[in-house]
This record gives sequence, C-alpha cells and structure tokens, in this order.
Amino acid sequence: MRKLISLLFIATLAACSNGGEGTVPQPGTAACNNDEQKAFVRNNMYAWYLWNDLLPASVNIDDYATPEDLLAYLTSFQPLDNFSFINSAEADAQFFGEGKFEGFGFSYRFVGTDDPRLTRVFSGSPAALGGLDRGQRILGLNGRTIADIQANEGINAVLDNTTVEFEMRRPDSSEFTVSITQDIVTIDPVPQYRIIDAGNGVNVGYMELSTFISTADPVFDTVFADFRAAGVNDVIIDLRYNGGGLVSTANLLGDFLGGDVAENLVFSRTEFNADRAAANNSTEFFERLGNSMSLSRLVIVATRSTASASELVTNGMEPHVEVNIVGDRTFGKPVGQIGLEFCEKILRPTAFQTVNADGFGDYFSGLPADCAAADDLNVAVGADTDPNIVSAIGYLNTGACPVVSVPGTQFKVEDVQEQRPDRRGPPHREFLDAF
Repeated sequence: MRKLISLLFIATLAACSNGGEGTVPQPGTAACNNDEQKAFVRNNMYAWYLWNDLLPASVNIDDYATPEDLLAYLTSFQPLDNFSFINSAEADAQFFGEGKFEGFGFSYRFVGTDDPRLTRVFSGSPAALGGLDRGQRILGLNGRTIADIQANEGINAVLDNTTVEFEMRRPDSSEFTVSITQDIVTIDPVPQYRIIDAGNGVNVGYMELSTFISTADPVFDTVFADFRAAGVNDVIIDLRYNGGGLVSTANLLGDFLGGDVAENLVFSRTEFNADRAAANNSTEFFERLGNSMSLSRLVIVATRSTASASELVTNGMEPHVEVNIVGDRTFGKPVGQIGLEFCEKILRPTAFQTVNADGFGDYFSGLPADCAAADDLNVAVGADTDPNIVSAIGYLNTGACPVVSVPGTQFKVEDVQEQRPDRRGPPHREFLDAF
C-alpha cells in the first residue's frame, strides 16, 4: 500500500498498540473475513475513539462494504476528525521504524490558480533523481495541463499513478520534461542543523526537523551536544513542513529542549475518552538528559503544514520557556491516534488529546504566529536569506518582529503530503502519525 496517511502524532502505548477490543482476527485464518474485519473496526471505534460519545447507539456492519467504508461512516459524526484511518501494518512499521515510504518524494503547494510549486524534494528520492527541486512549477502531468487536471479529477488522482510524466519550469524560466516512477523514499528526519552567529558573540542553534520518527532519536543527541559545546541558549526549530509523527520522539525532543530548565515538570498530559481515561490517561514529565540544554528562548518556524507532534512540542514548551512562532499559523491538531493491528492492517483511530502544563490543548484552529514571515520557495530552507530565518534572528536580537508578509496560498502537497488547511476529505499522502 503506497499511501501513508496523515502524519499526525502516533502514540506508542503498550496498552493499546498491539491489541484490540475483543478478539483480534489473525491473518491467514477464516477469522480475517470481511465481516470480522468490520466488526473489529466497529468494536474498537466504540471502545477507543476519542469522541465515542458522538457515535450512534448501534451500527449494522452489513450496511458497509469494507472496514474502510465503516470507518468513514463512524468518523462522519465528528467534523473535526480527518485523521482516523486504516493502513497496511507493514507500511506503518516501515515508515515509523525506518522512515521509508513508497512515492515520488516531493511536496507542493498552490501559489495561485493552476500554479503548483514544489516546496521540498527528499534527497535521493525518485523526484530528486529526476531533477525536481524546491521552487519549480508543475506545468503539466502526463501531457495534460494543470488547469485541465484540476477541472476534472485533480492532481492527487494523477499522482496516484506509479509512473508520471512531469512537465516542469525552473525558477529561471527554463523548462524540462521527465518521466518518474514511484519507489521507496527514505526520509532524513534532520536534513540540516547548524550554529548561527547572531552577532555580538551570541550563537543560536538551528535544526530543521522533517518528521517525528524513531530514526531522529539518535541524531538529537549529536545536535544538542554541538549546541551545548557552542554555548547555545536560544534555538530555532524549523517545523514548516513537519506534519507530526511519534509521540515518543516528540517527548525526547522535549527532554533535550527542556530537561535542564524544567526537569520533573509537566511537558504534556494525554487524555483519552471517559471509558478509557482511568487506565490510559498519562502525564509526561521533562527528564534531564546528558545533552539537555539550558534553553532560554525557542523559536518555531511554522506554516499551515506544521501539525500534530510539531504542535505538541510547541505547546508543551510554552509554559516553561519563551516560545515564539515565526512564519504562519500552524495546522491545528491537538489529538492523536493509537495503533490496533488486525489482518495485516492497522487501525489508527483518533483516541486522545494532549494538553500542556497549563491545561491548554484547544488549538484546532492552529497556534498563531507571533512573527509573520513568508515561505519563499526561491530560497533554500534555512538559508541566511530565508525570510523565516531573518525574522527569527531579528526577533532574537531585538525582541521585535520584522514586517514580512505571508502570501495567501492554498497548501496542498503530494506524496509525503503536508497538512491541508481544511480538514474535510482524506489527505492525499501524508505521513502516518498518530498525533
């Protein structure tokens, strides 16, 4: 299964990651027939769904052709939920354990009518090998114009094809056409980090984080060791395209950022539905690690694609250090999913909400930007001339935000697709995440 849906944050809770409510149908047995799969989805949605109080008193599984159809019906009772899904258990494990997925390896957004531009291209991906790069415009797909495609099935439907011919325009106006076939993409969770000389002998740590997956965990230790060695007290975390990931990785990042200044204080609280609260609600406390830093100020670079675990870290740090968001308002996903395996599939229902030490977690409309800044696709992410970096350093130096406009753009993406600002309709191909 090529699609890895909605990278929000995923909980790795022992109590619910390997088992379901009632009998779990096993692959290769008669118990994995379609009716048993639908029954599994129904039973676990009533048991674990965060909004199970909104579900109808009963549901007849015979009214639905597949487990996916049944899940779509059950989630329709909560307009906020565009996050619950069913996926291949193998693809799920591959993504979160190895940072791998099958696709082209790029994301995009519309900057105008019929004008999709690439926002990022993963290193070593089929897209990168085909010459695609940040800032390029997609002029056509499979010999058709974007206007024609958008007037009919839409770009995402075309990008579901295994092989696609891309007609592209570079920022210098030169054009090229290339045929690209989907393949396994391996995500580098930390594409870059560096020490920025902010002037007057002050060093600022900068790290771009693509997604919250387990392969990021060992990299954090290296990054923060270098930050400590450089005497860094202010950090910029670039989460502009980070749609979320594992709660465990978010908690670890919180420990590196806040373990020194907020040791044993509350980072976040995880809250389940009323039926599951007593056994499953939990509190995450900051833990001091060997390379936890003495953080003074934290700047988060965000866009409408910044979601889930990214927001968890931002919200969790807020009560303890000075936190400022540069760029744009975040997506707004204070809820997460658990994983329930059945028949070589995994059901990830939205099952919990997180709040910070102040009890705040109601940001379904996103966390607002403190300093507006444009995501200029003609500038490399994190470059000295990147408007977001200019704004972040300017704020850290002066305490004031440079005036930078944020263009009103429609966020859409392919492949490892970023979060969409409307929550209606399934994401095309975003990271799987349960928060």
